[in-house]
Amino acid sequence: MKTPRILLAIALLVLAPWAQALEVAPYTPAALAEAQAAGKPVALHFHADWCPTCRAQQKVLDGLKQDKSLDLTVLTVDYDKEKELKQTLGVRSQSTLIVYRGKEEKARSAGETTSGQIKTTLQSAL
Repeated sequence: MKTPRILLAIALLVLAPWAQALEVAPYTPAALAEAQAAGKPVALHFHADWCPTCRAQQKVLDGLKQDKSLDLTVLTVDYDKEKELKQTLGVRSQSTLIVYRGKEEKARSAGETTSGQIKTTLQSAL
């Protein structure tokens, strides 16, 4: 019976435009805890407004928002304010990106500014 396959194909075509893409949102402990408890892919971007590397990374992340292959959330952490979180996670510099699948760290990078490098880092949680 081919009807279920046809229906599945139609459903995929209809729903494809609504597939998730990269979301960038401000960090909150609750947002991180919720994503990790659900086992979802999530990344922390330690960002400082005064940091040119961080601004370059933010432009790349904004450019990747439409990429449907990146079904995860990037939480932007204020590097200057979240001192306890930095210490807990061993973050030593702004422009650090930490990627998780649930509570498991999958990748970490610092200072990367090319779209390809950042995308590869983010994909490690998918």
